[in-house]
Order: sequence, then structure tokens, then C-alpha cells
Amino acid sequence: MFDAFTRVISQADSRGVYLSSEQFDGLANMIAESNKRMDTVNRITSNASAIVANAARALFAEQPQLIAPGGNAYTNRRMAACLRDMEIILRYVTYATFAGDGSVLDDRCLNGLRETYSALGVPGGSVAEGVNKMKEAAIALANDPNGITRGDCSALMSEVAGYFDRAAAAVA
Repeated sequence: MFDAFTRVISQADSRGVYLSSEQFDGLANMIAESNKRMDTVNRITSNASAIVANAARALFAEQPQLIAPGGNAYTNRRMAACLRDMEIILRYVTYATFAGDGSVLDDRCLNGLRETYSALGVPGGSVAEGVNKMKEAAIALANDPNGITRGDCSALMSEVAGYFDRAAAAVA
């Protein structure tokens, strides 16, 4: 996993060039926006349990067959595994958001996840819907302007949404 700075330097180094003014501007903008990024990660992290629980509750209300006898989240053990997996995905989304780089999400969370779920008979579409429900809740919390750094957060919210979209696509 590279943070945004290491990624830019590594790319320039592999090409044997100096950093461009656009790269400097991009990194300077990231520094200027760092408080918003930290506020966003803090908000999501501080509310992670509620985000996961509410997303699962909404998912199971829409897809009750998942918690019915024979369903993929039927029994306490399976339900706990489902909640654990949702929490892991959410945690890696926060890591990617903090670093400004989705490679940690891909490398340590998503690579091979679809195949694992397929092998276990877990319906990928349901997992993707759970991820989308977490996305809605996380974006709503992170985009609340009360008590955080002021300013336009649309690009950051788009970035966060993109990480959730990557996770949903990886399991669907």
C-alpha cells in the first residue's frame, strides 16, 4: 500500500523524472484538505458499529430469506460472520480514505473475496447490497457539516463513495 505521496514519488522515480507542477498541486491540495479527510475517517470509525448494524438490519428487512432457516445469515454463527465481513470492508474503506489510495482495500480486502463467497455459497448480490447500505450511511454521516472542518467536501465524498462502489463490485 502506498499513501498518495509515496505513490506519486514512486511513479516519477520509475519514469526517471522530476515531480511535475500538477503533481505538486495535487499533493498540496491533499494537504490542504487533510483535516476534512481525518474528520471523515473519524466520523465513520466512531460510528462503525451503528453503520454495520443498521446496514445489516435494513438488508435483512429487504431480504428476509437471508435470516430464515437455510439462509446464508441463519444461525448466530453465520450472522456473526456476515457482520464481521461487513465491518472488515468498512474498516478497509476507512484505511483507503485516510491514505487517499484504494490499493490497501484491493490488496488486503477485496482480492479473491468474490471467489471465497462463491465457494461458500454466499450470494454476492446480497453482500453488494449490504455494502451499498453502509455507503449510504457512511456518506450521510461524513457529509454532515456539524462539528467538522468547513468547506466543500464533494470530491472527498465522491472518493469515499468510489471505495464503497469498488467493494460492492468486487463481491457482486
